[in-house]
Amino acid sequence: MLRLHLPPNLSAAVVRDAVALKVDLDLTQPPPAPLWPVLALLQRWCGSPTPPKFIQLTRSQLRELVAAAGSQPLFVEGSQPPSAWPHPTLLAPSAAPAPPAPLPAGKPRGNSTALTPLEVDGTEHFLAITLPSREHSAYAAALELLKGAGFILEPSNRKWWLRDRHKTLNFLAQHGQHLRETFGARFTPSFTARTAHLQPAEIVCGAEEAHQGFSLTLALKAGTAGEDELRAALSTNRGYVENAGRVYLLDQTRLQQLAVAQQALTGERHAGLLPRRSLRISSARVAEAQDILDTLAPHFQAPAAWRARSESLRHLTTLAPAPIPAEFAALLRPYQRLGVAWLWYLHTQKLGGILADEMGLGKTLQALALLAAIKAAPGPQLPCLVVAPASLLENWRREAARFTPQLRVNVHHGARRLTRADTFAAHDLIITSYGTLARDQEFFATGEFTCIIADEAQHIKNRRSQNARSLRALRASGRFLLTGTPVENSLEDLRSLFEFLMPGLLEPVPPGLRAEDRSWHDARLRARTAPYILRRTKQAVAPELPARIEQIIWCEPTPAQAKLYRRLQEQSERELLDLAAGGASESRLRLATLTQLLRLRQVCCDPRLLAPDEAPESSAKLEAFRELLAEAVDDGHRVLVFSQFTSLLALLRTELAAQEIACCYLDGAMPARQRQAEVDRFQNTPDIPLFLLSLKAGGTGLNLTGADTVVHLDPWWNPAVEAQATDRAHRIGQTRTVTSYKLICSGTVEEKVLALQEEKRALLADVFEASDATAAKLSLGDLQSLLASTPPTATVRR
Repeated sequence: MLRLHLPPNLSAAVVRDAVALKVDLDLTQPPPAPLWPVLALLQRWCGSPTPPKFIQLTRSQLRELVAAAGSQPLFVEGSQPPSAWPHPTLLAPSAAPAPPAPLPAGKPRGNSTALTPLEVDGTEHFLAITLPSREHSAYAAALELLKGAGFILEPSNRKWWLRDRHKTLNFLAQHGQHLRETFGARFTPSFTARTAHLQPAEIVCGAEEAHQGFSLTLALKAGTAGEDELRAALSTNRGYVENAGRVYLLDQTRLQQLAVAQQALTGERHAGLLPRRSLRISSARVAEAQDILDTLAPHFQAPAAWRARSESLRHLTTLAPAPIPAEFAALLRPYQRLGVAWLWYLHTQKLGGILADEMGLGKTLQALALLAAIKAAPGPQLPCLVVAPASLLENWRREAARFTPQLRVNVHHGARRLTRADTFAAHDLIITSYGTLARDQEFFATGEFTCIIADEAQHIKNRRSQNARSLRALRASGRFLLTGTPVENSLEDLRSLFEFLMPGLLEPVPPGLRAEDRSWHDARLRARTAPYILRRTKQAVAPELPARIEQIIWCEPTPAQAKLYRRLQEQSERELLDLAAGGASESRLRLATLTQLLRLRQVCCDPRLLAPDEAPESSAKLEAFRELLAEAVDDGHRVLVFSQFTSLLALLRTELAAQEIACCYLDGAMPARQRQAEVDRFQNTPDIPLFLLSLKAGGTGLNLTGADTVVHLDPWWNPAVEAQATDRAHRIGQTRTVTSYKLICSGTVEEKVLALQEEKRALLADVFEASDATAAKLSLGDLQSLLASTPPTATVRR
């Protein structure tokens, strides 16, 4: 990593032909190839492999450096983020002769002006500091620091003096490391010799195995000073402790790191810093604790059991392969074998996890491989249980029969439900739906399972739902969840999932928290759960997948459509104002707002959804869809069409029948067997070019690689739901580029939904990979902003 900090007086420095740059260079890892030309210039100019903290360049040399950097974001100006060279006209070529090479700080040549660094002299009783050159980028900050710390300028020698032992030691404790790392300060040999007895206090860590976990100690060590001495220094903000003729400086940065670590490991946001704290770390928290200690105490010597557990969860390539049959293992891709090894390790350690691979990467296959490994393990085994949406039961049954024929499988659903718990033992795998599990909760609670796998785990994101309560009531030694979207609405989803997976891992969050306290607890939630979430993207592990192209087709509402939309919008605004004026509750206002938004969205799709007497030509989307469909069919493409409105799909079916275009159809009202039959018909009949699906019923769990084009007739608040639907076609097995079209009525609520998607998409981006960031829960303000008047005016464009 390389950052070049520009001085605040850049323009004037260029004119003077003396530009001071601060160089931040991290060589702990090999630099990427694009940096090589820049590093070569710096090394050539400075005459050493590593450039100094500060370097002075001429205008022509800076121009050469900028050319070598190209478009790389290396330059930092003030508090702005790194960017490419931000002043393209500042370095115009000059006719002046080429000046000599720049000098490292403090090394003048001849009569040239040297860029002197900040210099520190003195003893433990006083400090005498010389500021760097005025051209130095650190000059202003250093001056502000010294004034704030009470230094006094001596005009005769231009040094800044601090004459008080207590203040001197406190200053060195608080800012000594800062002077070295940020300001590139030079400490005189005299100062170094006279302060050799000043040493930094250390942070020491120790751990030993305890019942179902470890006992961890974090302590501050200052020679042989006792806890009372250290506690007294901390409580009075004294930055040093004296012991046995030595002075131990309490570096404020390190103390802050220790305080943060103690708060994180105790789960107490406002826990005070203690010089010694002993903590009990459960086995499930070892990986989280090791991440904290890597920064706090990099030389921490952990017990063998601690190291084995933390390494296994942080470096998956060290995991032993799961004992699955060789013929099954041969079918798995490398990333899938790694996923199965991760699942198997968690199972053997009596831990749980979320397999959150991006849609289409074979989560079902990896879960079946885990079940095969459990079956192959020696000794008697209790049955395993898979819980999935009813629409996916047949898919699970088929996949189990194909990949794990050795398993005795029972689908507990409908008329085929088991009637006695003692019959569980006759099966290796029981497959049931969330609804059936909730209805038969008492029946399932009497049994015990080796492993429970819940598919499409977003069905238990609400901890108070019957689905979540039914799952939590089950007994099993291993628990796993499969979902491409572990966080759909907020981090509360994750809390609900882990209440089932690993009860007790997460402490309850106190009610009524301020925003900053809530953010702290959310950060701890992310850190604690991260080792138990495995997320891979197609781009990272399946580069052989063809590309996915996404396009928006903007549709200008027809005159009849725009007229109806405006009338409904004005009516909605009046009704909501009347409700608010009448003192309606927020929940009632929210429901009324959602109802009005639903009506506006229906008008955007097809006015006939609200006004059946309107002509088909009143729908701009229907006309755009006709053109899109004709082009797709003529070019030999096969198309998936998604909508949230089954009534809209019904209108399309009528349209397709009139054009004599064959299609398949799937919605939530169809029985599971009929849904699977439609999927099979589409996959096995290339002559059928079209599959109409409701977003809720067809957006998850289906493999529809027979299609290479996806059309979303109406946008949904959550972009992840739309992405899941598109992934019905863009998944392993697809050999063609997949194109996704989104039809949007311009100037309407639909256009605002797109903007809202982008705003909410980034809310949880730091939980998982960017592709996993999803929409936040919509507030009443969000919903009301969507209703605000915006005239629907635009043109059709692609």
